[in-house]
Amino acid sequence: MNALIDMLKRHEGVREFAYRCSADKITIGCGRNIDEDGGLGLNEDEIEYLLRNDIIRCERELTSAFPWFKRLDDVRKDAMIDICFNLGITRLRGFQKALAHMAEGDFILAANEFKDSRWAAQVGNRCDELCEMIATGGYDATSKH
Repeated sequence: MNALIDMLKRHEGVREFAYRCSADKITIGCGRNIDEDGGLGLNEDEIEYLLRNDIIRCERELTSAFPWFKRLDDVRKDAMIDICFNLGITRLRGFQKALAHMAEGDFILAANEFKDSRWAAQVGNRCDELCEMIATGGYDATSKH
């Protein structure tokens, strides 16, 4: 199997980012056609694998960037991971007032700062749910968890 993998990588090439192959199909990795027009896409296991890796990455970034993150309860950690997943750590760092309130443990003010942003208007209900989690430390009764 290793020889086959090496050969396919050599023949197909390996790319970290999506690209258009010679047949003009959206392709990722090692020749995986994910184009809507006849591509394989991703199956549920592959989507879950990528998502779990992204969650781990976000958690590491948050732990490294904010010493207070590791002291949060699980619900507030989940909310911050979701925000980091959506914004990326660089854009998240721009929420200086909200992050300062998180560091102080003033979760209501932190939630209010997140709500008072262009991001909140862009993501709507997502922001409402995450800010409720930050403010209360609990999942919304209507959300699935």
